[in-house]
Amino acid sequence: MSENASFATLLTQHFNWAAWEALVETNGTVVERAYRSPHPQFPEIIYPIDYGYVCDTHTSDGGEVDIFLGTATNRLVGVILTNDYRRGDREVKLLWNCTPEEVYLVNGFINFDRTLMEGTLALRHPMHTLWT
Repeated sequence: MSENASFATLLTQHFNWAAWEALVETNGTVVERAYRSPHPQFPEIIYPIDYGYVCDTHTSDGGEVDIFLGTATNRLVGVILTNDYRRGDREVKLLWNCTPEEVYLVNGFINFDRTLMEGTLALRHPMHTLWT
């Protein structure tokens, strides 16, 4: 098993899925960058699904917890831990209501140019269960 795969497995087992899901439902979300919108500083980067944050949350960099918002109704399906080499930080980004296709899009989006950013995807349930 690769280092990323074992890390993702550990994260899946120890992430408090229910607490984060309740927080998203209680606090709500804001879409900062809509589907197909360009990044404000890097216009060549286009968002494949809605992207925003969870209201009333705070991260170590002073921002809110990031969230990708899909089109399904399956609630919190995964997280992706990112290493952003441009900003020199690491973050957790939630995947909310994402279809299997949207999970693939987000993972590809984050890992498109690994000299800029890369991430490790951890799913709440095995991927094949999202297709049913």
